[in-house]
Amino acid sequence: MTTIRRNFLNLFLASAAALSLFTLSTSANAATAEDLDKDAMQALQTLYKTQPAAEAISKQAKAILVFPNIVKAGLIFGGSYGEGVLFEGSHVTGYYNSVSASWGWQAGAQSYSYVVFLMNNKAVKYLHKSDGWEIGVGPTVVVANEGIAKNLTTTTLKDDAYAFISDQQGLMVSLSIEGTKISRIKKH
Repeated sequence: MTTIRRNFLNLFLASAAALSLFTLSTSANAATAEDLDKDAMQALQTLYKTQPAAEAISKQAKAILVFPNIVKAGLIFGGSYGEGVLFEGSHVTGYYNSVSASWGWQAGAQSYSYVVFLMNNKAVKYLHKSDGWEIGVGPTVVVANEGIAKNLTTTTLKDDAYAFISDQQGLMVSLSIEGTKISRIKKH
């Protein structure tokens, strides 16, 4: 394959991935605050049914950030987008989006939800005061897979935040929230 054809193909694939992500994020952005609240509560209840440790952690959390539908797509270049709700106690105290971009050997599309349990006032304060929180920078976030979750107890919860990824649908070579930026948005 010639260099020109390869560059054109890469540009075409990157454009297709970007267009797909833009289309998906535009439809995700159309949800009202009421719809997002309902979807977030449903995602949280689903997580509690599939990961009992998450419900135990929720009782110790100062706040819970729920992203009920993240859409991730990529073909060489990729990204993800979704919107979420911050609960402090039983009250909604803000709306946020979750955005990431990536490049490298990747192909596919999937959707998933994730929940971040903010365990201390430092983590909650950082989220409220920052101009966007990049996972991996700022408060310590532990992504709890099934193995980690089984070993978490109220006495072993030492980190600032714990994230649970659930309800994965579709096929993507890898899944990570590292490098994801969470920013406050306005919802009506």
